[in-house]
Amino acid sequence: MKKILPVIAIIVSVVAICFSAFSFIFTVKNTGKTEAPVPAASEEIKTPDIQYVLFLGTNDKDSNQPVFDKETSIEKAKEILTDHFGGYTIQDANGGWVGDDGTLYQEYTLVIYLSDTDIDAVHSACDDLVKTFNQSSILIQANETKTEFYSGK
Repeated sequence: MKKILPVIAIIVSVVAICFSAFSFIFTVKNTGKTEAPVPAASEEIKTPDIQYVLFLGTNDKDSNQPVFDKETSIEKAKEILTDHFGGYTIQDANGGWVGDDGTLYQEYTLVIYLSDTDIDAVHSACDDLVKTFNQSSILIQANETKTEFYSGK
């Protein structure tokens, strides 16, 4: 049995080489190309991008009361984001923090995702959001990612 295993391994290797050669010859004969296909640009994401994620609280910075109801908050944010970027992605969240006085404050929060832009444009939109929602600040995360706007085949 020990003498048969190496022979079987050699036979399997020769068969695999023959299949590879056949496949190569078949490909060249039918396509005229001798190299492997290169993925199209839409199949391969090459350029790193920064995705900005904004956390926008909706309580007034002075009174800690909601500036707008939930639906109005979303609509106001949509208007600003559409003016600055031509679109938006918004998710609902709830945020909370402990103030200097030890009180737990909670507020409805909008999480906004922005791609295909730069930090100056994000800051410009945030200036409008800070003013509209009377905020002290907006948390901005900048996450390196790879982005593709895929349109199909």
